[in-house]
Amino acid sequence: MGLKIAVAGKGGVGKTTIVGSLARIWAKDGMTVLAVDADPAAHLHSVLEIPRAQMPQPISSELDLIEERTGARPGTSSGPFFKLNPRVDDIPERYSKVGAEGVRLLVLGTIRAAGSGCFCPENAILRSLLEHVVLERDEAVVVDMEAGLEQFGRSTCRGVDVLLAVVEPGSRSVDTAARISELAKEMGVRKIAVVANRIGSEAERTAVVKALKAHSLRLDYALPVSEAVARADLGGKSPFEVPGADAWAAAVRRLSKVISEIASSGG
Repeated sequence: MGLKIAVAGKGGVGKTTIVGSLARIWAKDGMTVLAVDADPAAHLHSVLEIPRAQMPQPISSELDLIEERTGARPGTSSGPFFKLNPRVDDIPERYSKVGAEGVRLLVLGTIRAAGSGCFCPENAILRSLLEHVVLERDEAVVVDMEAGLEQFGRSTCRGVDVLLAVVEPGSRSVDTAARISELAKEMGVRKIAVVANRIGSEAERTAVVKALKAHSLRLDYALPVSEAVARADLGGKSPFEVPGADAWAAAVRRLSKVISEIASSGG
């Protein structure tokens, strides 16, 4: 089975760029990679150099598919009965698009949080699909999450090799990472790694380490401030398309090694 990771963090910390960059590095190294965009903002396509006009439609908006597989159409008064475990094994191939380095992109759309009062047909298919790609697929899978883990069922969480919590200098992102870590442990995630992004100095790194320690968390890796990523953000491009991409790719490759070591460790 391929490596399965989920990446979460406060909005704006750069997790989507990290997800897409990891997926491309893995693919360059010969892995077959499925990148799953489970963030409603849905910007992962840009890192994979898939034009917005060609990005896959979110599965949550594929109403005919949802009705076919669950027996109920979202948004209609079809009654409370629908399939809780619909067939999803063919969806990644049929509804994904191929991006840079051959990475396949699958866009989920919004999964409504537990406690929102809705367990509906679209939730049933999206949760089943997440469980399938994490627990049953042979290729490497990287999932770009929202800040919370409510999208994941417990079995899916337990199937993830590593949950990556992304922080940046600042207490709010560290607080969010701490909440993510607590929820992940409750849901059975075995290994949690914290990655700091946009670290511009040793003082910033030290401050992040101190803030994490207050929550009984440790820093596993720090990504430096990247001019390539900043230029890419300004131009709406992938960081692999702009000058300075080699330095960013090297930093992500080192992060990939750290993740692999954590995934294979006994602790």
